[in-house]
Amino acid sequence: MLDINLLRKDLPAAIARLETRKSPQPFLDEERFQALETQRRGVQIRTEELQARRNTLSKQIGQLKGKGEDTTAQMAEVASIADELKAGAASLDVIQAELQTMLMSVPNLPHESVPVGSDEAGNVEMRRWGVPRAFDFAVKDHVDLGAPLGLDFDTGAKLSGSRFSFLKGPIARLHRGLAQFMLDLQTTEHGYTECYTPYIVNREVLEGTGQLPKFKEDMFWVLRGGDDEQPEQYLISTSEISLTNSVREQVLDPAELPIKLTAHSPCFRSEAGSAGRDTRGMIRQHQFDKVEMVQITHPDKSYEALEEMVGHAEAVLQKLGLPYRVLTLCTGDMGFGSTKTYDLEVWLPAQNTYREISSCSNCEAFQARRMQTRFKNAQGKNEWVHTLNGSGLAVGRTLVAVLENYQNADGSITVPEALRPYMGGVEVLRG
Repeated sequence: MLDINLLRKDLPAAIARLETRKSPQPFLDEERFQALETQRRGVQIRTEELQARRNTLSKQIGQLKGKGEDTTAQMAEVASIADELKAGAASLDVIQAELQTMLMSVPNLPHESVPVGSDEAGNVEMRRWGVPRAFDFAVKDHVDLGAPLGLDFDTGAKLSGSRFSFLKGPIARLHRGLAQFMLDLQTTEHGYTECYTPYIVNREVLEGTGQLPKFKEDMFWVLRGGDDEQPEQYLISTSEISLTNSVREQVLDPAELPIKLTAHSPCFRSEAGSAGRDTRGMIRQHQFDKVEMVQITHPDKSYEALEEMVGHAEAVLQKLGLPYRVLTLCTGDMGFGSTKTYDLEVWLPAQNTYREISSCSNCEAFQARRMQTRFKNAQGKNEWVHTLNGSGLAVGRTLVAVLENYQNADGSITVPEALRPYMGGVEVLRG
């Protein structure tokens, strides 16, 4: 959530930065915001006037009582002021609640270093690593390569519908090995603490990281009948949600920072609005696995942490020998809560292109305000932490990349050396 004082101080400047995002204004109803702000200031000014008058009357009453004089009129006015103050407080609560609701649907402001662009065409390539392999045979895609190894979309569809897959045998083991390899790398070499989190979370948790209220249609809801007191719950679309919210409503000791957390979890996404996109294979599924990285940092360290996190994601691809490139996303292609995002795109031979495999984002204090997560600064005052998240990596897409980049002419798959300890020493997968 944006700092409302930023909007109060210079609303036109904030609107100008919001207008660089993909969807045009209004993210924020300027006219209604200004009307509410006028009402708020009016109520607060009147409240201050009433409090000052009440203080004056209290002194008068004390003086009059000391002289034995009648205080009926003053007492009646104090009672009237109390009633008006109560009504003013109720009115202010209503105004503040509407302002809060408005702010919950406003995205983060892009950092000044983010390139301005309307869509992915405005993203800026920062660097590349590795050289795509030259094949001397006809390249197959991961669907054809995976089928003999146990990649089964028919069973997935029979069990759950389209955009679900069923893995068994060698490919299931490869999928598990990838996740274990990623977790081991992030914990033993990069200093993250491994976590196991719930896959179902309450509504306010999703509000904390920004998935709600704006992206409700992208979530899978957990429907519970027969008890109106049950909380509104959802399946997580990423473990960023549960990892980041693990510090919600806390005042952290600065000595704890940075907090670095990682988890392997399934992710559930309805893929609303993606009809017809990536319908073949594992690129866009309703259920997929991901190893997530989260950092909770001091505000002065968050951009340093962002660069570090990108390096942690790159390390996975480098150890697997998978060519990739790093992009800085433009203003029109960033996520709702991000102020700056880097995407990693891995090379997929069958598509002859790079495809996203990780996004690493700095959200600054945007999520912290929504979660009410602070730390004690050097002056002993509460200050918002900064939060960052990144994929380290999407397991299914990494599986796709391994199959396609390490395929052989006979359809077998050479296992990358980094994965062989997780595959019982197996060097080649055959159907």
